Amino acid sequence: MFKTILFPVDQSRESRQAAELVADLIKVHNSRLVLLSVVEQPEPGETDDVMASPESIAELLESAKALFTQKGMTAEALEREGKPAFVICDVADEVSADLIVMGCRGLGLTEEGVAESVTNRVINLSPCPVLIVP
Repeated sequence: MFKTILFPVDQSRESRQAAELVADLIKVHNSRLVLLSVVEQPEPGETDDVMASPESIAELLESAKALFTQKGMTAEALEREGKPAFVICDVADEVSADLIVMGCRGLGLTEEGVAESVTNRVINLSPCPVLIVP
């Protein structure tokens, strides 16, 4: 049913919790797993965020990949730059994802509040179903 699962990862607790569900889904559906982390460049005048560091992104992706490798699963890792919600949806389309799995809140909440969260935007823009893990 889910041939390709896209799992956007960040450094949030919710993302780590969602990893267990992703592993279960991959086992059940024998899915291809694509991990994605998005480097969001700070707006002019903003301070650098830890998620904007290419080194921290590479480390995050390797850590996530290792987690699935320990469970006997292979994962492709992609790093992209841009606005997270738009990049997640573009990558979902690019890899022909059948499902996006993500935590309900991550480090991508904007100052405008939950209505403008990355998760909410992905739900509204996604080319495929989105499974939100609380």
